[in-house]
Amino acid sequence: LPASMYTEIQRERPDGGNILTHPDYIDGYPDLIKPKKLLNPVKASKSHQELHRELLMNHKRGLGVDSKPELQRVLEHRRRDLLIKQKKEEEEAKKLQSPFEKELLKRHQRLDQLEKEQEKQEDHAPEFIKVKENLRRTSTVTGDEKAA
Repeated sequence: LPASMYTEIQRERPDGGNILTHPDYIDGYPDLIKPKKLLNPVKASKSHQELHRELLMNHKRGLGVDSKPELQRVLEHRRRDLLIKQKKEEEEAKKLQSPFEKELLKRHQRLDQLEKEQEKQEDHAPEFIKVKENLRRTSTVTGDEKAA
């Protein structure tokens, strides 16, 4: 780009170089390269074009954006009904538990908790204590077998 051309363009601007109102090129100079508009990658994508086409078709048919195909609505309705039915069955099962079953469940949970606490305590004990307890167990088992 010759410097003289650029200076001529600058001189022809009456507003003193306001870039927003006038571009850097004028149609009278064929040597200048005119900028091209950049492509929007979102609008250029196939999925966006297909979605736009589907929206236009639905608009022409008079369908709203929120409306779904009948099959999809039926499947969602069945899924919702199935979830509600399962929740009701679980609630009924909880209601039908007798006080005896509830007490058994509480005791079972308490025993599990005690076992976990004992395991934690055993993990924190020094190794020589663990070995000593194992020796006691083996000696009592062998002594009981001899007595029988």
